[in-house]
Amino acid sequence: SHIMSEYVRMTDTERDQIDQDAQVFMRTCADAINQLRTEAHKGVQSAQVKEHRTAVLDFIEDYLKRVCKLYSEQRAIRVKRVIDKKRL
Repeated sequence: SHIMSEYVRMTDTERDQIDQDAQVFMRTCADAINQLRTEAHKGVQSAQVKEHRTAVLDFIEDYLKRVCKLYSEQRAIRVKRVIDKKRL
């Protein structure tokens, strides 16, 4: 109980701000990946280099999608808790 008394919970406003910042960050990352994808093949002659860059960008994009999915799941849990709390 001593540890819990020192623990400061985040406010809903702070959580909302984190959610908003996370969404902006994820959008920014997606835009950056798209820009990289557009620029990755400019001036490249080798098919192997093109394939490598495409594979790397696919990997990064997939990773971002998994992060977004995890974020969405966590946010859904938060929303569900808020709804359940209001019902009580």
